[in-house]
Amino acid sequence: MPCHLYILHSPSKNKYYIGHTCDSLESRLAKHNQKHTGYTAQTNDWEIIYTEAFDSKELAYAREREIKN
Repeated sequence: MPCHLYILHSPSKNKYYIGHTCDSLESRLAKHNQKHTGYTAQTNDWEIIYTEAFDSKELAYAREREIKN
């Protein structure tokens, strides 16, 4: 299974979150929208607005860092 960079958007907070995962995007989104601690815990209406697929976790993480910087 490929790894992904993803960007989430919360309409209620008008905030964005950038992350990467090697899990399915659907299960990762569900985790962000469940009760937990961390940046995405402030709301539960996150939507995936952008993705990129990569052959490795390292490449997905490198792209995440590139976007964040």
